[in-house]
Amino acid sequence: MEFKRLDDGVEIPVLGLGTWTMGGSHSADRSLDNLWVSVIRSAIELGFTHIDTAEMYGGGHCEEIVGEAVEPFRRRDLFITTKVWKDHLKHDDLKNALRGSLRRLGVEYVDLYLIHWPNPAIPLKETMTALEESAREGLTRFIGVSNFSAALMDEAQSYLKDERLIANQVEYSLKHQSPRGELLPYCIRNNVTLIAYTPLAKGDLARWGHNVLDEMAEKYGKTPSQVSLNWLISQDRVVAIPKASKLEHLKDNLGAIGWRLSREDHEKLTKAFKKSTTE
Repeated sequence: MEFKRLDDGVEIPVLGLGTWTMGGSHSADRSLDNLWVSVIRSAIELGFTHIDTAEMYGGGHCEEIVGEAVEPFRRRDLFITTKVWKDHLKHDDLKNALRGSLRRLGVEYVDLYLIHWPNPAIPLKETMTALEESAREGLTRFIGVSNFSAALMDEAQSYLKDERLIANQVEYSLKHQSPRGELLPYCIRNNVTLIAYTPLAKGDLARWGHNVLDEMAEKYGKTPSQVSLNWLISQDRVVAIPKASKLEHLKDNLGAIGWRLSREDHEKLTKAFKKSTTE
């Protein structure tokens, strides 16, 4: 696995594991629990030690699955991220939500706690105060946001006294390049890691059939998914959390590391998909 610097002395894998719909979407589905536990454990063994989940996934059941999956591993070898839902952003609600997540995960702390979505109905200052307190109390090592604009990140940071936002998790892929506008430059300037979710565009970028992507896959002897993920992790401050439901998918994703697209090919891919999504 390759790593990027998250904070002083702390690194994060360039590829993690997304867990959306493991254990259900908005409510619990226990029918495939054994499969998901096995997938997560296989991922960790391959080096995907950053596991991303959320209290909303499966109505909290996904966190329980992650908790069961990580139990055999040394806690210090893992980087666990979870997220607080937008309805729980009042001070006490956030603190209670985090304690609930820790209980379901079976851990004493998470490595990164994110605001899942902004909620204009709740004062952001109140939310950030609770988030900072959670870090101060050792319930999370780091704090961040998800689906925040650059302007909203700036506002959120202004309410923090001792902590700083170290990550923003947003949708980012060849097919969804909007973060390249204002958000990614903001993250680079402020040493914030951009965590790309849905990096394979729900599987579309893992399939053959995109002319320039196919061309690059053939040129580098890689699969479309490997080229698509490499396009992301080649960028400063960007890591990705693709979901994988099978061991073969995990191994395929792992083929995105250990090499780099040339600058010219990276730009060619960028322009090809930017053009196709704006036509």
